[in-house]
Amino acid sequence: MPDPATQSWQIRSPASDQEWADYYQLRWEILREPWQQPWGSERDEFDASAVHRCAVDENSQILAIGRLHFIDDMTGQIRYMAVTDSHQRCGLGTRILKSLEEAAHQQPCSTLQLNARENAVPFYEQNGYRIIKQSHLLYNRIQHYLMQKHLDTGNSSTTTRQYHG
Repeated sequence: MPDPATQSWQIRSPASDQEWADYYQLRWEILREPWQQPWGSERDEFDASAVHRCAVDENSQILAIGRLHFIDDMTGQIRYMAVTDSHQRCGLGTRILKSLEEAAHQQPCSTLQLNARENAVPFYEQNGYRIIKQSHLLYNRIQHYLMQKHLDTGNSSTTTRQYHG
């Protein structure tokens, strides 16, 4: 596992056609291909208007991804969070999540929600999300839980904002 202290990763939106292609490729490889889902199933109607983040290394390789779209003026939904196997537990997922939370905070969005796979629930709980209810069973095999986090919209110096400080 790479040492996060010695790595140089940027968290940002994909910036070139190649990065967008790599972004969607990673999304499909991690979140769809293992369940024999076709290419194209990694995209949806909200992609064009969403906030996208990726972790990019010094070789322009995309290592982690995530997306935020707005359900209404005060509610955002985080989807398609994924980290390459070789970079699990390096803090990249948390950095992507915090960057998306910062983007939501700037709207100002007061609530974030997501549907977490069962194995990802502890990660989201560690980042301040709480289970609202058991939700859908994706592909008749992957249990999901609706989770939610309330953002502090009254103070621009919340822990979400301090993460990059």
